[in-house]
Amino acid sequence: MQDTFAFVIHPIDPKRDVARKFPMLGKLLPVSAIHFFSTFFPPLYISHITGVRSEATGKEIEGWFVACPYTPARMMSLPPEVVYRKIVQTGKLAQQLGARILGLGAFTSVVGDGGATVAQRLDYPVTTGDSYTVAVALDATLEAAHRMQVRLEDATAAVVGATGAIGSICSRLLAQQVKRTLLIGRRPAALAQLQQRITNKGQWAESYTNVAKLPEVDIIIAVTSSLDTLIEPEHLKPGAVVCDVARPRDVSIQVAEQRNDVLVIEGGMVSVPGKVNFNFDFGFPPGLAYACMAETMVLALESRYENYTIGKNITTEQVETVRSLATKHGFRLAGFRSFERALTDAEIEQIRQRARAKQ
Repeated sequence: MQDTFAFVIHPIDPKRDVARKFPMLGKLLPVSAIHFFSTFFPPLYISHITGVRSEATGKEIEGWFVACPYTPARMMSLPPEVVYRKIVQTGKLAQQLGARILGLGAFTSVVGDGGATVAQRLDYPVTTGDSYTVAVALDATLEAAHRMQVRLEDATAAVVGATGAIGSICSRLLAQQVKRTLLIGRRPAALAQLQQRITNKGQWAESYTNVAKLPEVDIIIAVTSSLDTLIEPEHLKPGAVVCDVARPRDVSIQVAEQRNDVLVIEGGMVSVPGKVNFNFDFGFPPGLAYACMAETMVLALESRYENYTIGKNITTEQVETVRSLATKHGFRLAGFRSFERALTDAEIEQIRQRARAKQ
């Protein structure tokens, strides 16, 4: 039987993303109308994905993009049960197309219990892709810090959204690399528990419920599920490295406009092995994908049809296993993007030099 996968996408930037599939609707409908009508749209077939080929085994797989029509604002405002039903309907569409494992993208992996209910209601496996998202975010962040000549042994790091599924494991792994880690989130009890877990390992951690301490920080990973931006130009010290994993983004576009002395990256792009054709423009250069998409492909290449990253607790073992499997099959970190455009080595060096002049 052919190894196959599907991945659920949904409109993050309503007008832009709707226009990618329906140009006239995206052009004519105001954002408020897109939010409203998204409630009534059925799940959508988006495209057929071909050409994903393992470097290790030569196996080639195919997949599909399917869309849950809800915007993030809609998902956060509707009852979780309503959102679950729409995601499950989208998963059933993918199964009809031939998918044997389903990846949940963006807010479909965040809403409610992190895919657990969706997995229970589908009769084929589901993953959020968050394990490989963590692996790639950490790899990209540490590589960016190296490019900016940040000394990890002296560095202060922060995780914004530290108590979420991705934030918690990022905090624990990042704390092993740096001198001091700030845990930032909205739930004091959960922050205290995470802080204790890190300090029990002999690492330094502090917890805060706001971003006031960010101007002290050298390395930031932002992974909240907020609908609004949280990190503004005044929150960043010269030379800071910020990895914005969140969608919608946590870092304000004003940072790009006002702070040419900080390096903001989007979590790292993943190069997909083979001559992959997504047959849909989701904003990345050809052949590159988000890590969560890549995790779904990796599991299909392994014929590992199981619920992999589900729920709110991601383990170190899950992260290391999927990182190893991805490397085996030929998935690689493929450069950096910042505010939806590729960054060159020369641009990163210019940022470093401007930061150095201000320090």
